[in-house]
Amino acid sequence: MTATPVSRFNRITEEGLCVGCGICQALVGEETIQIRTMPSGYQRPVVVGELSDRDVDRIYAICPGTMLEGLPETAYDSDTRHDNVWGPWQRMVRAYAADPQVRFEGSTGGVLSALAQYLLRSKRVDFIFHAKASLSEPTFGAPHVSLTEAQVMEGAGSRYGPTAILTEINDILARNQPFAFIGKPCDISALRNYSKYDDRVDKLVKFWLTPVCGGFFPPDLMNSFLAGIGIDRRELTGFRYRGRGCPGPMRAETADKVVEAHYVDMWGTEEGKWTLPWRCKICPDGIGDGADIAASDTWIGGSPNREDSKTDPGTNAIIARTAAGRDLIEAAERDGALTIEYDVAPDDLSVYQPHQMHKKYAVWARLQGLADEGYLVPKTERLRLEELAAEMPEALNEEHTQFRVKLKEGIYWSDGVEFTAD
Repeated sequence: MTATPVSRFNRITEEGLCVGCGICQALVGEETIQIRTMPSGYQRPVVVGELSDRDVDRIYAICPGTMLEGLPETAYDSDTRHDNVWGPWQRMVRAYAADPQVRFEGSTGGVLSALAQYLLRSKRVDFIFHAKASLSEPTFGAPHVSLTEAQVMEGAGSRYGPTAILTEINDILARNQPFAFIGKPCDISALRNYSKYDDRVDKLVKFWLTPVCGGFFPPDLMNSFLAGIGIDRRELTGFRYRGRGCPGPMRAETADKVVEAHYVDMWGTEEGKWTLPWRCKICPDGIGDGADIAASDTWIGGSPNREDSKTDPGTNAIIARTAAGRDLIEAAERDGALTIEYDVAPDDLSVYQPHQMHKKYAVWARLQGLADEGYLVPKTERLRLEELAAEMPEALNEEHTQFRVKLKEGIYWSDGVEFTAD
């Protein structure tokens, strides 16, 4: 039986590939697709109007669940260096926000907040399009436009919850003003893909910035975590994942209480219980291959030490992939917005982010395993996945090929109802 446009589109969510970015709604309009919060707690697209095969073809070409590409070839130049794991780069440094308050409020070293403020202050852009905490769902993120440095700080601190940031991209582009975009690597991919259908993107997005992303917190786990610290999610008035230190405390607020917990208590990183949505476990690009600048944590081994984090003021590793990114961090240092400690190399990034390195090596085989079982897998370009798999022992590739079969905690989606991978 021939698949209908709706059934073709729904495969993306049913097979666990949706990241909830909202780009599909932007492409076909909210009269056709709407991003809604499902009973599961995730934000997912729902078909509410007439969807054509042409619509679905275009969605498959822009959705970061079905298409991910690395840095555009036009962004390479003679100074671009290359690493199979960490991708194209022109400079890598350890750095932090020169303003102590920005460094304290932001994630790790406050670099993305400092750069966003600097872009406004130096009039390189008219505004920053990024995310801040949702007012209606405090554990979620929400699209946010910053016109001032103070507004930038309203979005400081990582957002590890569902964030449909691109639902408003057409309104953003309609401003017809130069801006910087800060989003997760999958959001960067989605907007880069969207540029193939809307030439305003490349005209108006002057800087692409991203955090190196380890994934986000599953909503069901958030409910359990909050219950464990004595808070009913329905009573939340505010929620901060990290910041105000390195990494800074998780902070949950209700009308009558405030509870704080350490980063490792929330994530369970010390016990190896780093739980993620299915899509994050097979992510081909957590390192922001398509951005001008990617900023990461610098914890040795990938997780903060509970004792050291009490006094650590925070330092980011910055990957400047393009000439625009390199020139930006150098100008920000020269003008006093950024403090660069010293240059680093790809091997240093692998020490700070070993989970990203291991996943990058494993992803090609994992995706092959899904394809072998008839599941939808993302198409990728310029992400070096097959080359990295070729560096791995065949036995290890075979083990990763069986990833879907063996992974008991994998989550898929069907009409907002959870069911397990097996």
